[in-house]
Amino acid sequence: MAQARNPSFGQNVSTNSALQRLDNLASRFFNKYRKGNQEKSQESDGPHVSEYTIIWDGAMKEFLDKAKDEFLRKWECPLQSTTCLDDFERLKTLGTGSFGRVMLVKHRETEQYYAMKILDKQKVVKLKQIEHTLNEKRILQAVSFPFLVRLVYNLCHCRVYVSKKHKLLCHFLCHIHPHARFFAAQIVLTFEYLHSLDLIYRDLKPENLLIDQHGYIQVTDFGFAKRVKGRTWTLCGTPEYLAPEIILSKGYNKAVDWWALGVLIYEMAAGYPPFFADQPIQIYEKIVSGKVRFPSHFSSDLKDLLRNLLQVDLTKRFGNLKNGVNDIKNHKWFATTDWIAIYEKKVEAPIIPKCRGPSDTSNFDDYDEEEIRISETEKCAKEFLEF
Repeated sequence: MAQARNPSFGQNVSTNSALQRLDNLASRFFNKYRKGNQEKSQESDGPHVSEYTIIWDGAMKEFLDKAKDEFLRKWECPLQSTTCLDDFERLKTLGTGSFGRVMLVKHRETEQYYAMKILDKQKVVKLKQIEHTLNEKRILQAVSFPFLVRLVYNLCHCRVYVSKKHKLLCHFLCHIHPHARFFAAQIVLTFEYLHSLDLIYRDLKPENLLIDQHGYIQVTDFGFAKRVKGRTWTLCGTPEYLAPEIILSKGYNKAVDWWALGVLIYEMAAGYPPFFADQPIQIYEKIVSGKVRFPSHFSSDLKDLLRNLLQVDLTKRFGNLKNGVNDIKNHKWFATTDWIAIYEKKVEAPIIPKCRGPSDTSNFDDYDEEEIRISETEKCAKEFLEF
């Protein structure tokens, strides 16, 4: 189902052993290809293929193949509960949603801070979100990428993520337009990774993007993510970010994420989305029309990229063509982007959220606290059998 633009929250596990293995693997691949490129440059003073072509194509393909093996291993053997609710001290609500809330918690034994997502199972069933909830849990426990949140504990009624201090990207929209390329590059790499695993994200928007203490993005809220090898037909997402093929119920594939990337880049650069109106139906009409108006300060390269991402014709949309994501990464608007440095977080971030420590919640809004009560009887055991 389509949803209003409300904040969602989650946290990253950069210290997780699986992610560390993939980071080390990626570094070895990238360094190998970087060395090869330097040797080729020294051998000839004449023209040679671009650094991106030599380094990234081969390195990323090999890395993604290894990453997919790691993902499939965890996908087939989901994370089992290794702790209980009483192991955590619940400190403060960071955000609320339709059927639950996210809280900052501290592990009593290790004194590590985490973000805990607590679900009301009866509301999940009532809102017919069981499949989405199960998908989110299974996906998050299996993915490992620098710009993704990751599940570390799965309890009966909640999920736990390692906590780092973040601020929602939407809080920075009025300051972010000069730096849209920096954040967009991270989303491109993230979608390249997810799509290689046959995952469609389906809910890109500023409210689902966190900026960590190093100034890099963390993509959160995988409630609409789904593993799809062909097409799917579910109407879900946020009205301003829906691709036309979702609205028209034609069946869709991973290309909807590249459309959403176009919407996000536009909103980061302009401060408002390309399609907006008072009512969702009016937004949908504008989206399917395919007509986009650009602010005067948009560069010609930016407008060209957006025209190719916000392309109603799927046979012409960047990311969905023969060259796949390379049409986006090789575009002139990204000409100055060092993709390897972005992946390795070696590019100096333009925005660093202020943080006084692991228990600092000043970057989040205040919410009324409610007592968390666990039912003594399992009322939705059948529906959550695989949870």
